Amino acid sequence: MTSQPTDAQPIRRVILVAKMGPPEGLQIVEQLAAWLERRKIAVHFDEETAAALGRTDGVPRDRLPPEIDLAIVAGGDGTLLSLARSAAPLKIPLLGINFGSLGFLTELQPADALSGVEAVIEGRFSIEEQQTLRVRHANRDGSVGEYAVLNDAVITKSALARMINIRVRVDDEEVATYASDGLIVATPTGSTAYNLSAGGPILDPRMSAFVISPICPHTMTYRPLVVPDSVTVEVSLLSGDEEVFLTLDGQIGFPLLADDRLTIDHNPCPVRLVRITNLGFFEVLRRKLRWGER
Repeated sequence: MTSQPTDAQPIRRVILVAKMGPPEGLQIVEQLAAWLERRKIAVHFDEETAAALGRTDGVPRDRLPPEIDLAIVAGGDGTLLSLARSAAPLKIPLLGINFGSLGFLTELQPADALSGVEAVIEGRFSIEEQQTLRVRHANRDGSVGEYAVLNDAVITKSALARMINIRVRVDDEEVATYASDGLIVATPTGSTAYNLSAGGPILDPRMSAFVISPICPHTMTYRPLVVPDSVTVEVSLLSGDEEVFLTLDGQIGFPLLADDRLTIDHNPCPVRLVRITNLGFFEVLRRKLRWGER
C-alpha cells in the first residue's frame, strides 16, 4: 500500500453504485446524484443501481467508462470489491460509504457521506494504493484466463469431498504439497479476510508481500508463509475425482480440475482508494475488527 496526496484534475464525471437490498444505499445515492448535478458534475450509474432507480442508462460494473474521475460505492466491502477489479486498470479512485456489516475497505459512514464527498470534490483527500494479485488459470484443455484480485484467491473442496492435494512452487522452487481442505493466497489487504479466519497472519498493507495459508492442513507443520510480491507463485491441483473450486475475492468462482495450474504474481494495476479521515492501519483494526480488545 502507498498513500499519497492528490494533485488530480477536477472531478467532472462520477459513477454511483449502491448495494442492492437495504433502501438506505439507494437513498444516499439519490441524494448524492442530486447534489453532484447541482454542481454541474456528470453522474453515471451502474446497471443494477440504475434499474433500482427506474433508469435505463446504467453501465456494467465490469465495463466502466474510461472517462470516469471518481466511483462512489454505497455498500459494504463486497460491493466495493465488485467494482474494484474493473476500476483498477482505469486508475479510477474508489470512495466507499459503509452500508455493510464491517466496511473494512470503505472510508465513510452514511452520516458523513455528503460532507465527505464535498471534501473530495474540493480536493481535500489522498489516494491509498492497494496491492492486487494477477491470477492466471491455465486449464488442461489449453485455455487461459486472467483475473485481477484485491483480496484473495481461494482453492477449496466441496462440502463432501475428501482432503485435496495442492502443490505449491515459488519461483520454480518446490515449497510443499499440501494435503488440506484448501489454500489461500492473499494480498496484505486480504490478510484480514478469509486468511485471518484460517489462522493466517495480518499483514501491514504497507508491505509488498503475499501470504500463502493452507486451510485445515493434515500435517500441523504446514504453517502460513509470507513471500515478497516479486515472486511468482505456481499452484497445481493434484487431486483427481474431488470437487474443487477456485474463488476470487469471494465473488468469481469456477471448478478446478486435476492438472489445472494457477500462476499468481504482482498485478501492476493497484486499486486506488480515496482517503479523507487519514485513520492509521492499526486504528482501523481496533475500530472495525476490535483487534487487541480483551
